[in-house]
Amino acid sequence: MTDLPASVDRALEAHDAFARTDDGYTLTTTVFETTVTADDADGKRDGRFHVTVFLPTLDAAVAGEHVADVVEDGWFETLERRLDDVFGVAHTSTHDDPVVERDGDEVRVCLEYTAWDATEGVEDAKALIEFVEGTYAQGIIPGYDYRGPTATLLENAQQQGQQAADDNGSSGGMPL
Repeated sequence: MTDLPASVDRALEAHDAFARTDDGYTLTTTVFETTVTADDADGKRDGRFHVTVFLPTLDAAVAGEHVADVVEDGWFETLERRLDDVFGVAHTSTHDDPVVERDGDEVRVCLEYTAWDATEGVEDAKALIEFVEGTYAQGIIPGYDYRGPTATLLENAQQQGQQAADDNGSSGGMPL
């Protein structure tokens, strides 16, 4: 396991949405693979956080067919642009620009920031990962059959939508 600043390790361990891994911590509330680590930060800050989210490319998420290169490239460029605003959901104002890289069938989103307070830094990690997941979900193109974590993400959204409709006594569907 990566050595973390003690305050960051305690804050991650205490948070019910994170679980310890060999590489740091992972967020358990997302369908995607994630890693959260931290180093010591300069001054009186609690830590320099490193958050990585691993996403499938559109082509890797689609079942049974190949996504045309022009569609895949457009999808990736849109994802990159949307993730430019990722730090808008975080408390921290001390961060690097997001790094979004595509390598084969995987997209890697790397986010680095400094937190004055470990607990706030951990909350930022959760918010940032959820923003990445939501941004990915926004880019899912209708008309394809999906597999893996993307299919799970869609199934979870459908179940939550149905549960909300049931809770409200609605039959679901679009409001009139």
